[in-house]
Amino acid sequence: MSPLTPARLEAARKSSAPGAGPLRWIGPGLITGVADDDPSGIATYSQAGTQFGVDMLWTMPLAFPLMAAVQSVCARIGRVTGQGLAANIRATYPRPVVIGVVTLLLVANTLNIAADTAAMGEVAELVTGLPRHAMTAMFVFLTLALQIFVPYHRYVAYLKWLTLSLLAYAGVLFTVRIPWARVGLHTLLPQFPPSRDAFATIVGVFGTTISPYLFFWQCSEEVEDMQIRPGARPLTEDPAAAPHELRRIKWDTWSGMFYSNISAYFIILATAVTLHVAGITNIETAAQAASALRPLAGNFAYILFALGIFGVGLIGVPVLAGASAYAASDAAGKPAGLERPLGEARFFYAVLASGVLAGLVLQYSPIPPMRALFWSAVINGVVAVPLMAVILDLAARHAVMGAFRATRSLLVLGWIATAIMGIAALSMLWPF
Repeated sequence: MSPLTPARLEAARKSSAPGAGPLRWIGPGLITGVADDDPSGIATYSQAGTQFGVDMLWTMPLAFPLMAAVQSVCARIGRVTGQGLAANIRATYPRPVVIGVVTLLLVANTLNIAADTAAMGEVAELVTGLPRHAMTAMFVFLTLALQIFVPYHRYVAYLKWLTLSLLAYAGVLFTVRIPWARVGLHTLLPQFPPSRDAFATIVGVFGTTISPYLFFWQCSEEVEDMQIRPGARPLTEDPAAAPHELRRIKWDTWSGMFYSNISAYFIILATAVTLHVAGITNIETAAQAASALRPLAGNFAYILFALGIFGVGLIGVPVLAGASAYAASDAAGKPAGLERPLGEARFFYAVLASGVLAGLVLQYSPIPPMRALFWSAVINGVVAVPLMAVILDLAARHAVMGAFRATRSLLVLGWIATAIMGIAALSMLWPF
């Protein structure tokens, strides 16, 4: 892997030095968590609340520790080894495993980008009245230009401020009446009708919460952050830094995933006590979901819901494209990183641009964006199962992690998450 240019490295180091601003305390965990609530996630959580009311609230308290454990393992792998997930898989497993994992990721991410950008364009049309396709193209080229021409240490600051967009869904709850006793019961006790639709929704919720692209992104961002920090090295080479770094990863990841999951909980709750209660049990488009809130909860809730989709989309699309580029570049042994200039990582940026542009083309398909978003989450839920098994195996290997193998508690939670997602996926095939 070729080195970063001296000028970029020096600028990045200055931005991460003490006194560089409050955002330096926010790491990859928060951005990864918010990217999880991209338009695909919002669609899935909205569909869960709309179709099943409060019956699906229990999924979020269950998903939180499982998601946080898996993401902590991914972050740990990146910081300990100084390499991304695909690079570690390439060094440990046969080539067909690497090719299979990366191919599945690229397909799933491209479909997800297509659905996300379509939803963003539709919501922009709803709010501004401008043509959705023109708005979609504008968002695509804007995010692409930022990723290619703005170095990571500057670009990541934009992403950190955009994480505030998730607060919109907490705001929606202030506009409606909540039956808190019933909500509390359904939050703590799983209650849902045993049907194929219910299990498909559960797979969708877990699939968009514990999603493959997040694994690759957070691992690679730990590597990016390490490379721009003065004197930082992989923990296998600098074990003295391990206590501080592993504590930072734990705090950053668990707090970021909590923010993500509580926001997802708010989305399910908001649609459950508005759309579902009003007899609306199916939504096909992002515009329909937001518009349906207007007569039920008022203009304020409608605007908050719409702007939330737009804001998190500006995080989710770059993370999806970046995860694909990191995975493909690491698998091919090519230089990777948003801190690198275009001429230094052509393959990386070519994969990134291809994924976003392919998503732009695919979003013109006749499939309703909301349904495409929901089923992309279901596909992610199925794809994640074998990938999680590979990640947990890597984290437990002494040859990969040295003295910093994942703790038993992380591994147990990770395998529980893998088992739950596998069972839920198989349950979709069971005749009810």
